[in-house]
Amino acid sequence: MSSPTPQSATSPATANYTEKLWPNFWGWVIVVGLSAAGILIFMPISPMAGYVAFFVLLLGLSTALIASTPTISVTPDSLQVGRAHIEREFVGQVTAYHGDAATEQRGIKLNGLAYLCIRGWIKPVVKIEITDPNDRTPYWLTSSRNPEHLVAALGGTVHRETAEQ
Repeated sequence: MSSPTPQSATSPATANYTEKLWPNFWGWVIVVGLSAAGILIFMPISPMAGYVAFFVLLLGLSTALIASTPTISVTPDSLQVGRAHIEREFVGQVTAYHGDAATEQRGIKLNGLAYLCIRGWIKPVVKIEITDPNDRTPYWLTSSRNPEHLVAALGGTVHRETAEQ
């Protein structure tokens, strides 16, 4: 799990907020299950080949999962969400969504030009408006386990948006 880092305005290099979007428990269960398939595939050759395949697959899949885990980082000067980076001066309204409203933002209300950094195992999302006139991207939509902390770090107002009934 992740937790926000303390607020610090003393140094531009110090992050106001950092969050890693780690996979949940079931993501790791899938990695172990796929790795165990190596035992079943290579056991007819030899038990040792099966166990070696298990550990090689476990190491490879775990490394891939860790390397592909995106980071959200807010500094006094910039915002980074996964591979995307923008100066804070181009960040507009920031809104957190939970429950059905978050599902709608990821689905029927999604703009096709939006930048997405969403993970299926993290339900809440944060919508970050982009005000750069040279950027066609209207907003970024990112998953967050701590959406209120991310919104606060970006200087936005926390809105607990719910789906319209």
